[in-house]
Amino acid sequence: MMCIAGDIVGGVVLMGLSFMGVGTILAASALLFQIVKWAGVIYLAYLGCRQIAEARNDNGYFAEAHQTSSAWGSLWAGAVTAVLNPKAIIFYMAFLAQFIDPARDMALQMVILTITSTIVVAVLLTGYALVAGRTRQFFQSKSARKRIGYTGGTFMIGGSVLMATTR
Repeated sequence: MMCIAGDIVGGVVLMGLSFMGVGTILAASALLFQIVKWAGVIYLAYLGCRQIAEARNDNGYFAEAHQTSSAWGSLWAGAVTAVLNPKAIIFYMAFLAQFIDPARDMALQMVILTITSTIVVAVLLTGYALVAGRTRQFFQSKSARKRIGYTGGTFMIGGSVLMATTR
């Protein structure tokens, strides 16, 4: 739940930056966009490699990692992952801008959009966490942990490659 909270905090930061026009700056500045993009690529690839290494060296640590990691570490990981997603600012700019009426109070609209988006993301991520919690016992075997570690790590590395090869 702390990782979800971190993701939400990161999302709120990105929405705030988008509302302040950072999305426009990133869209207009190829260099700045590339810096943010490559920071996200490197971090996601790092997370994927670390997850695969943990799965490869599974001596029970992989299963205990979530139990022994600090709540603040989980919050930080969620926030950093959210903020380093270079396409999220542009997404928020493109998506949320559709719901803003320039003739009305901008601050109120931004607050309402931020709260609404945050609630939707929180509900979805909490749903995913609850499903994962219910299926946890099913995935406790060493072979299942390895498969999950390799699969998750591969998807993270694949995501970083996808981010690296797209605008």
